[in-house]
Amino acid sequence: MKYEVPIWEKSNLTLEEAAAYSGIGIAKLRQLSDEKNCTFVLWNGTKRLIKRVKLDEYTAKAYSI
Repeated sequence: MKYEVPIWEKSNLTLEEAAAYSGIGIAKLRQLSDEKNCTFVLWNGTKRLIKRVKLDEYTAKAYSI
């Protein structure tokens, strides 16, 4: 039996999940998370994961992206 965790309960999201969750495009999320001072990216080897709570904080403070 496979258990699916809803996106809003996950702590880390793939780019595709983060795009669906936030409404921000995958290309824009990739661009933002490539920045050196990005606080919402978590690297697992070469895999990029987005910290959901930190992304929420980032978008709450942002005027435009």
